[in-house]
Parts: sequence; structure tokens; C-alpha cells
Amino acid sequence: MKRVGVIGGGQLAWMMAAGARKLGLQLLVQTPNPTDPAVAIASATVFAPVDDATATAKLASQCDVITFENEFVDLPALSQIAAARFYPTLDSLKPLLDKLDQRQFLQRIGVPTPRFLAVEGEDGEFRHTVLQFGLPAVLKARRHGYDGQGTFILQHPESDLPKAAPNQWLLEEFIPFECELAVMAARSIDGEVVIYPTVETQQEQQVCRRVYVTAFAPAITAQVEAIARRILDALNYVGVIGIEFFLDRDGNVLVNELAPRTHNSGHYSLDACVTSQFEQQLRAVCGLSLGSPQLISTGAVMVNLLGYETSSSDYAEKRQRLSQFPQAHVYWYGKTSRPGRKLGHVTVLLNDNQDRMEAEAIAQAIEQHWYGSPQVG
Repeated sequence: MKRVGVIGGGQLAWMMAAGARKLGLQLLVQTPNPTDPAVAIASATVFAPVDDATATAKLASQCDVITFENEFVDLPALSQIAAARFYPTLDSLKPLLDKLDQRQFLQRIGVPTPRFLAVEGEDGEFRHTVLQFGLPAVLKARRHGYDGQGTFILQHPESDLPKAAPNQWLLEEFIPFECELAVMAARSIDGEVVIYPTVETQQEQQVCRRVYVTAFAPAITAQVEAIARRILDALNYVGVIGIEFFLDRDGNVLVNELAPRTHNSGHYSLDACVTSQFEQQLRAVCGLSLGSPQLISTGAVMVNLLGYETSSSDYAEKRQRLSQFPQAHVYWYGKTSRPGRKLGHVTVLLNDNQDRMEAEAIAQAIEQHWYGSPQVG
């Protein structure tokens, strides 16, 4: 039985469990806390921070291959672990972990992105650089930003700037988008590529709230899929990657960010696709043929269940009510609640007569059950 090591033990690793069972694989994880979600489904756990390369060497000694649940790793240190086989490879991760490197990589291969600038100089020059670039603008932490952390939208010259050193930030133009899109794509060791449906994501305070899996114009999906293939092939990538886009008012797509792993925007695939993104990740890194990404329903809507209070409740009654929605699938990650934390998600499969408007009504009903009042998108 092949043993797959996963660096990270959160819900993304936890959701690999069903795929691992189906494929006859054992999962081992490296994660810091015994309460992390994937500990419960792992055959073995190395308890250590995800950037602890000494711990990863221990994990590698027990595994046939290692993959990643997040990108908060120490690449130079990992490169010293001679016996380890990583997928995605460390070389393919190298241009992706720092947002400036990521932008420059996309620019080199001719993929459209927002205009950007590396922030440099002394603290006193920070505001001058921002004003010279032009407002509104978006300031992003080059490393370790996720779910809105490390992202600031600067609307006015007097907007507060973060305290961290200027060279830790990337400045980007603000795109007045029509909507935000995302796609999951996978590439095998042999170079086979599969691409999941293009989806619409809705963010609030830079945190994904809803994902709509409904049809887009062929011209839009063609742009998305061509960009995904170009990125995967340029990186010689092995595994699943999440690509987030802006759709501008002229019908053009620009890449917002890349996530070299499974991704929140692909959670719907657990129930709505022939092969989930999590099984696909395991197939790719284990050298197996890739599965079909095709939908098994007309579409779907996925709603994140975010914490709205600090609590140790498992919200069993609320989850039971959510499970009674027609064709609903409720996932609970087993984490303690705090405001804004992703505690679980609900996916509802759509019928032939349910369109984007109906999907939005379903999302609003789910949120009303969860939060107690309608959430405005």
C-alpha cells in the first residue's frame, strides 16, 4: 500500500480521506496540533510546524511521496532532504510561494494579471510609492497571506498602511471586476491535464463565502482553460492547482492568485464531480491516471460555514437543519469557532430547472439558517 505524506493537517488534508480509501492509500500528516482535523484520519502523524524541515525528513522516511496542504513551507530546507520525493516538485513551487515571484512568473509566460509593483525603499518612502502607483490599489503581503489576512485595499491617500517593512509587500492595481472566477486544474507526472468547471466565487472581506457552479459563456471558459494549461505546462507541474481570476467589464480574465494545492473554490467537487479535487491530487502525485472532472449534476452551489462567535459548540442542530435542504451535503471540520474561521461547508446540487438566480436563493437560505439573518452578497 502506497503511503502519502501530507504537509499540513487542516481540513484540506482531512478531505483527502475518502479519495485515499478509494485508491487504497495511507495518509500520513505533518501538523502541529493533535486537534487539527486531519489527525483523525491519518495513519500516522508527525506533530510539528509545517515549516519544520527536520520533521518533514522524519515524515519522508515513512512515505513514498510527499504533497502539500498549504504553501507555508521552507523550500531551501526541504531541498536538503535527499531521500524525499515531493509533488508538486520544489522547483515548480519556487516561483509561486512569494506573490512577487508569482506575478513575475505569470508575466514571463504571457498570462494577463493586474499591473503590479514591488514595494521597496525605506519606511518613509512607502506612502510616496503607493501614491505614485495610483489609487485605488491593493497591497498584499508577499508571503503567508490567506483568507483576507495580509491584504489591504487602499482607497484614499490617507489610508492606513501596514507596519511591516515595505519590502514585504506587493502593490497591485485595483480591478473593478464584474465578478471573480476560479478553476481547479490538475496535471499528472506524464503531463496529462484535466480542468474542472469554471466557477464564480463571492468574497466578503477577502474571505470566500460562496461558490456558484453554473454555466459561463464559452469565450470566458476558453480563456480560463487556456491560461490553466499554460501555467501547468510552464511549471512542469504535478498535482492540483487552484487559479483565481478577475473577470473585467470587457469580458477579459486576469489571474488574481495561484494556490499550489487543493482549494476552497473546488470543495463542490466532492459531491458534484466524478472525481473530487482531493482524489485528483492523490492520483496525480501517486502516478495514477487522472480522473474525470465532469459534473454529475447540472451545477452546484457551495457555501462556507464561517464562525460568527468564539465557541466550542459543534452546532449539531444547525447542521441537522442544513442537511435537510434537498440534495445538500454538509461537511464539518471539527474546529473550535472564532469569528471568520472556516468551520465547514455545504454543497447543494442543482437540478436542470435551477439556474444561477435559484442558486443564489439557496445560498441565502443556507446563510439565514446558519447566521440567523440573511447575508448580503
